[in-house]
Amino acid sequence: MKYLALIFLLMLSGCSGLKIDDSYQSEGHDSRVQFIVLHYTASDLPRSLQLLTGDQVSSHYLIAEQPATVYRLVDENRRAWHAGDSQWSGRTWLNATSIGIEMVNRGYITGPDGEKVWQTWSDQQIDTLIVLLKDIMQRHNLTPASIVGHSDIAPQRKVDPGPLFPWQRLAHEGLIDWPNPQAVAFYLTEFSQQMPSVEWFQQQLAKIGYAVPEHGELDQATRNVLAAFQMKYRPQRYDGEPDAQTAAMLLALSTQFNR
Repeated sequence: MKYLALIFLLMLSGCSGLKIDDSYQSEGHDSRVQFIVLHYTASDLPRSLQLLTGDQVSSHYLIAEQPATVYRLVDENRRAWHAGDSQWSGRTWLNATSIGIEMVNRGYITGPDGEKVWQTWSDQQIDTLIVLLKDIMQRHNLTPASIVGHSDIAPQRKVDPGPLFPWQRLAHEGLIDWPNPQAVAFYLTEFSQQMPSVEWFQQQLAKIGYAVPEHGELDQATRNVLAAFQMKYRPQRYDGEPDAQTAAMLLALSTQFNR
């Protein structure tokens, strides 16, 4: 009995004496990281650090504005709490499969007429983000389809990183996919003559990765997803209304996704 109790105590203490042979290694594995999610903090640096180092919300990295310092707050092998209730390409609750990058940016203030006045992004901060993204993507063997915004994975409740975030700059660096301009122009001619149905818009959004209803009704949930797509790819107008240009960009992008 004493012998069994000793074995139990040794196992609890991690000193069981178990020998593990590491001479064989499987090739059937990849990184747990499948996505990189971009956020803004909606606060200044001191408040951002205070919030992100507490026990309620966290991210793997925080990028300050001036100077554009990169703070590593959570090891990439650990799960940070940044995505919340989220979905992309059929995966849910993306904390477990993503790296979260928060950027110090106040987001927006509400103007006197109720309109949102968005804060611009500094070139230095975006330059630093690009270097960090390239490093993460290379180490985890990620594709351009892996980088998303919080508004992409949670369009019913989030708008960050917002319409002024320079997604096209990331596209120019090869970090995200972007609708081919020639394809957009071609499809725009077609859709200007006849708009596709709401169900078509929902199907194309789903192909790209968005969690969207597919019942053919232009409800608020569908408008929110359309607005998230427009904010990213056509930030000049992101009212959530289906239109010919949005349709053309959607088809150009979904065709690229499904080659």
